[in-house]
Amino acid sequence: MKLNWAERLAVNNPTRPLQQRLEIQWLKKRTQLGPGAVVLEVGCGRGAGAHIIKTTFEPALLHAMDLDVRMIQKACRHPSLKKSKAIFFYIGDVNSLPYPNATFDAVFGFGLLHHIPDWQGALAEIIRVLKMGGIYFFEELYPSLYQNIITRYVLLHPAGNRFRSRDLKVALNTSGLILGDHIELKKLFILGSATKR
Repeated sequence: MKLNWAERLAVNNPTRPLQQRLEIQWLKKRTQLGPGAVVLEVGCGRGAGAHIIKTTFEPALLHAMDLDVRMIQKACRHPSLKKSKAIFFYIGDVNSLPYPNATFDAVFGFGLLHHIPDWQGALAEIIRVLKMGGIYFFEELYPSLYQNIITRYVLLHPAGNRFRSRDLKVALNTSGLILGDHIELKKLFILGSATKR
């Protein structure tokens, strides 16, 4: 699902990269990636997160995709990413990732799954492209944050098949991921990592 004008404004505001930097630094303190890691960011938006992932985790290669062509165009113009030969941006759908099984050491997704009608299918694709022992780093919002009396009229999200804390944790576990360190406000959001077993 592509973002509407209000969400595009929210994810492109100057404070979002600061928030992502803090989240990514918190994640790195708890989980390291080995040298030569190949990683994927799903729903990369304008590329701010890709830049932070690249400088913080220092993967050998970073693939970054988004469904919205305007976001990929912005990412390709990001000043600190234009000259990098180790980042590959493309337009794509997380429900149909163009990679063989077990391609990536890590997949990053910041506020992505709650935008997808078939979030279970997207999660299955993320797990499919992760290597055994690979890590899914995620930040997700729960419906009480984006479907409340104010935001449901401004933000565009699927109305049905939404997940809450328990739903997401059950899906991670039954899909073959072990939830690791995480921060959660049960009615609002979760930030954490999960490892493919």
